[in-house]
Amino acid sequence: MCKKNDTGIVLFATKQRFYPFKQCLIYVCLRRSMKTHTFRSKPELIAILVIAFFCFMAANCHGPSVKTADVKGQSNAEASTTDGARIAKSPEAPMPSLDGIKVADPKTILARPEVPILCYHQIRDWKPTDSKSARDYIIPPASFNEQIKMLADSGYHTILPDQLYAYLNEGAKLPSKPVMLTFDDTDEDQYTVAKPTMDKYGYKGVFFVMTVSIGRPRYMTKEQIKDLSDKGHVIASHTWDHHNVKKYQGNDWVTQIEKPTKLLESITGKQIKYFAYPFGLWNHEAIPELKKRGMIAAFQLYSKRDEQDPLYTIRRIIVPAMKPAALSKSMHEAFKYN
Repeated sequence: MCKKNDTGIVLFATKQRFYPFKQCLIYVCLRRSMKTHTFRSKPELIAILVIAFFCFMAANCHGPSVKTADVKGQSNAEASTTDGARIAKSPEAPMPSLDGIKVADPKTILARPEVPILCYHQIRDWKPTDSKSARDYIIPPASFNEQIKMLADSGYHTILPDQLYAYLNEGAKLPSKPVMLTFDDTDEDQYTVAKPTMDKYGYKGVFFVMTVSIGRPRYMTKEQIKDLSDKGHVIASHTWDHHNVKKYQGNDWVTQIEKPTKLLESITGKQIKYFAYPFGLWNHEAIPELKKRGMIAAFQLYSKRDEQDPLYTIRRIIVPAMKPAALSKSMHEAFKYN
């Protein structure tokens, strides 16, 4: 039998998960035997040590360690834990690193199926003073919630521009049923209404910020923009004051692109490399100017993609207050991805 202090060694070692119980018991008993037994020859000592070694190994092989069992138990517990929320995840498509990605030729990019990209503006209830044309850019919160729920229920996964860029250039894998949610013009309800709704489903979006409006009534503050960026959403450029790119001349490129880019980078602490054309209008002269100023892709609205620079004419559709079934139909008709 082992003494009290030997028993303490066994309990301490197993409690700390250094070794299984059987291994510790064998060790202590051997330790006790070595102290009390007088060996008559070296062969006898060697024989005892060999027997002890095989016993030690047998204990190790037949009994899984406490630590391994705990890890398995923890994994099972995590797998069974749920909070009742429907979260749309895409573990099969990790966020890519853009370092070293080679830009594909236009023909290759145009041959890839287009990903549905939705464009939202104001998310608020209609007012009596809203004109019919204005209501095309205003979606009541109830309608927005229904649309996002439909996307989640239908198995859509949101993607971000870096994923789209890697897909278009290198054919990087996207999650099943990808969709991109974009928001123009910096309206505050995009933060107070859209973000909480998206949070329910684990969705992320792209916010194209018009910097002249930052901090004004009804528009997002610097702190809200930074919070979006910190929470995994993407902040991108939408010019200084929504001036039509087709009319730029002289110093307009500095005012509308360079200065807003620097401001957004100072707010988020991240590189700003994506751009959305005001009104969705673009021209060929704008593309080299955007490239000079660090933009690696740009988003328009409905027109055909440019055959020479498709990365700078990525298509989106504006989403009005339509029923979820109508939105699903519009996505399939406009992009034919799925």
